[in-house]
Amino acid sequence: MPFTSAQKRTLAWTGIGLLTLLVLWLLGPVLTPFVVAAVLAYALTPLVNRLDHLGCGRLPRVLSVLVVETLFILVLVSLLLLMVPIMAKELPQLREQLPVLAERLNANAAPLLAKYGIKLSLDAGSVKAFVLKYLNANFEDAFGSLMSSLKLGGSVALALVGNAVMIPVALFYLLMDWDKFVARVLELVPLKMRDGFDSFTGEADAVLGQYLRGQLLVMGVLAVFYSVGLALFGLDLAVPIGIFTGLAVFVPYVGFGVGLVLATLAGLLEFTHTGGALKAVLMVASVYGVGQMLESIYLTPRLVGERIGLHPLVVIFALLAFGQVLGFVGILIALPASAVLLVAVRRVREGYLTSKLYTG
Repeated sequence: MPFTSAQKRTLAWTGIGLLTLLVLWLLGPVLTPFVVAAVLAYALTPLVNRLDHLGCGRLPRVLSVLVVETLFILVLVSLLLLMVPIMAKELPQLREQLPVLAERLNANAAPLLAKYGIKLSLDAGSVKAFVLKYLNANFEDAFGSLMSSLKLGGSVALALVGNAVMIPVALFYLLMDWDKFVARVLELVPLKMRDGFDSFTGEADAVLGQYLRGQLLVMGVLAVFYSVGLALFGLDLAVPIGIFTGLAVFVPYVGFGVGLVLATLAGLLEFTHTGGALKAVLMVASVYGVGQMLESIYLTPRLVGERIGLHPLVVIFALLAFGQVLGFVGILIALPASAVLLVAVRRVREGYLTSKLYTG
């Protein structure tokens, strides 16, 4: 049976989509900085355009781009600087308390585990040697250990440094010429399909805007929740750890995991002389357990999923599926890409319900 022109167009666009996914999968490591820069450029271009509008065309666009990108980098640096008070307080405590914690664990947990046939033996001397070697105040030794680690993982370190350089550079050029890039893409769309394409991109743009606003709301609510929750348990580093965890949830799983580890370590070290490990475990289990439930069951589905029309199960599936196929880049673009796919599915569904294939 010969294909109709509509079916041919559908097959062609399906093939283009599959080819694009194949290229992304094959060139994932190379495309990572460009994909990240493109996502950031899409989000930051409205701010650049607004600055241009406020300047009434008297300010060069390069100045607007530099202002917006500089502010964005400062926000990221500020987020990273939240780690400074955490590390400044935890490292000295870690040097002092790690041998003590090892001895207590060996004395208390070993007999209990022995009843179940599990042998636990921690050599306090080895723990102290580890502390003296890796956590002492000698920054030259620490620097040497760092350099040795970088040599062992040279490819990873090189990739991190390369991305740290490439992303701002790519972002600058994309912000400078974003409208031109979009116009070049529009030129490739056949004239007969231009109206439908414009309608599709307009709806997708609205959905993506709602996604970004919803994600910002989730980050703000969680930053406040974690800060207050940890502070109620008396943790000195509640505010920096809470804010870091809340803002870092923009990267699903990774941000939550890092915040969880930081809070656990801070609690174990700080509560050694007051409530002990039990208080630290109770704090982390309650605050981060409730926080994860609040995020996954209510905040993300309601503020992000519902805003873009995605069911909570679809949100979870999108994160897992895109992460599996495209790795870290897939996790970053999972929900935005799903939002665009949702618009496409809506159009296909509407076309099917009004077609003769459905109505008979």
